[in-house]
Amino acid sequence: MSAPQSDQGYTGVENLEVMQDAVNYNRFLLDTVQRHAPRGGRVLDFGAGAGQFAVPMAQLGFDVTALEPDERLRARIASAGVRAVSGPDDLPDGSLEYVYTLNVLEHIEDDVGALRRLHAKLAPRGLLLIYVPAFPLLYTSMDAKVGHVRRYTRGTLMTAVRGAGFQVERAVYVDSLGFLATLAFKVVGDRSGEINPRALKLYDRAVFPLSRIIDRAAQRCLGKNLLLIGRRS
Repeated sequence: MSAPQSDQGYTGVENLEVMQDAVNYNRFLLDTVQRHAPRGGRVLDFGAGAGQFAVPMAQLGFDVTALEPDERLRARIASAGVRAVSGPDDLPDGSLEYVYTLNVLEHIEDDVGALRRLHAKLAPRGLLLIYVPAFPLLYTSMDAKVGHVRRYTRGTLMTAVRGAGFQVERAVYVDSLGFLATLAFKVVGDRSGEINPRALKLYDRAVFPLSRIIDRAAQRCLGKNLLLIGRRS
């Protein structure tokens, strides 16, 4: 869950560590990634952070490579026994069946260019899973702190993905109640962009499961995040 940064490394490590406590949220993401992963296929975690999802995917038996530009985070992944590379050029074209990227694309200025590079690394009919923050209206001090360039709408994300040569199979909003919580944080939250660990745990345990139920009705119009499934033509 990290993205290309300067030589000083990824600036959002503290928030990555805090997010480890979001048990239900992280389980949802891992379950979503796993559900779409082909058994026996070659998998890439693009912007893997400290390996929060790459490591358990490898433990589940998937052939995972973690792409992480930050040297320190990459070393942590490698120490867990998962292959880690620094960039797309370390991978042969057409060598992957599945790429997932979680909360990464919003960090990248040239997101379409990054998606085109991923398109080249996927085999024909290879699958792409993207999870990103939604709605520019919800851009807060937290986004600024960790270096988010943008938040997406369903339309802008589909346009970027199609512009890179992918077919879009599904694009839905996730965490409908999170939309309201983030809006509230924007109005009254900490201007430093720091995550309140107690508030995070409370939301994760008490609200996020309910939000996922409401998502069934709201997924086309409202949510804190976006989930997109695409496929190389």
